[in-house]
Amino acid sequence: MKDEKIVGSFQLMKSLNKSLILNTIRTHGSISRSDIAKETKLTPPTVTNIVNELLEEGLVKEWQTGSSSGGRKPILLKINSSNFYVFGIDISPREIRFAITDLNAQTLLYKTITMKEEMTSSRLFQMIAKQLYIMMDEACIELKKFVGIGIGIHGRIDADEGSSGFAPQLQHRNVPLKKELEKEFRLPVKIENDVRAMAIGENWFGSGVGISNLVCIKISHGVGAGLILNKKLFHGTNGLAGEIGHMFIESSGLKCSCGKDGCLEALVGSEGIKQRTLNKISLGYKTKLIERTNGMIENVNGELIYEAALEGDLLAKDILEGTGRYLGIAIMNIIHLFNPERIIIGGGLAKAKNFILTPIQEVVEQRALTEQAKKTEIVLSKLGDQATVIGAVALVLNEMFSVQYESVS
Repeated sequence: MKDEKIVGSFQLMKSLNKSLILNTIRTHGSISRSDIAKETKLTPPTVTNIVNELLEEGLVKEWQTGSSSGGRKPILLKINSSNFYVFGIDISPREIRFAITDLNAQTLLYKTITMKEEMTSSRLFQMIAKQLYIMMDEACIELKKFVGIGIGIHGRIDADEGSSGFAPQLQHRNVPLKKELEKEFRLPVKIENDVRAMAIGENWFGSGVGISNLVCIKISHGVGAGLILNKKLFHGTNGLAGEIGHMFIESSGLKCSCGKDGCLEALVGSEGIKQRTLNKISLGYKTKLIERTNGMIENVNGELIYEAALEGDLLAKDILEGTGRYLGIAIMNIIHLFNPERIIIGGGLAKAKNFILTPIQEVVEQRALTEQAKKTEIVLSKLGDQATVIGAVALVLNEMFSVQYESVS
């Protein structure tokens, strides 16, 4: 790219007042100029001038007339959500999900690319850049219409520097994705751990809308949590907050990827569920899984276990219900530590809701300290498989609309 000027949301936001007005319009859906002035405590001339700038930039549009309190009916303003777009990217150990959305996170184009071989840092950047160009062409959207690129990635992330500190399943260290993508596309890039991105996505558009204190848990190959406390994303002192996969659960538990025994991830992650199933079968438990795998039981996976459970297979049901009990122990500890209003469960395991939710709730009700704690809401992700990619979009929108998700220690 020849143009060295970075375009996108950071250049559109010229003042705190402009961000304040934009977010006021966004949160209300539609609102008049006079009501913006009352809401923000800004003077009517200031509101008028900034709204005129936003109209000229195409970020806001006049929509319809509102009700009158005696004089002329006011013209309502709303975000011109379909005039600008965001790239969302979800990088997991085995695949990369891409999305182009409008400013309301409505998906225009969505793709999943499977990674069939080990991906070096250089090849990862090249794959992402190539796919973004392809998607722009397919969607017939010019680069100048994009306000930013959001990325949720597995592993520990330096959110300020925008690099992957360590992604164990990807075998990456210090991957400078932010720097490289900003250089290539001249767009602002926001990067965050996949589960934290998921938490913001759920808080903006999913099961956590309107909730100030929530914990989002993602269970797939690994296990992690994103914490939003008092409307702020919590990273901890060294960015380690949310690593609940290495919470100690059972002294005689399976060995975890971290080298320790009895971690939550070793019990409820995809490999842990598989190993617990194989251990039971080796002890002589009868199960349809042997037939489902044509006797090659080492090929068993979470999807097969879930399907067998739906057919009434007792071993499969026992494995999933036991997974729910292990999760219940972890969730009970989270409730006692952070006292969230709501806990959201996502990732592949969430699809087994019929088998895991009841044992989770039973553990919490039996062991939580207070009646209020026992009634903590435990729900499933509304965004499903797209939770992290929509969360990546929300990272950009958060910056654009200046909602308070800054890190607190």
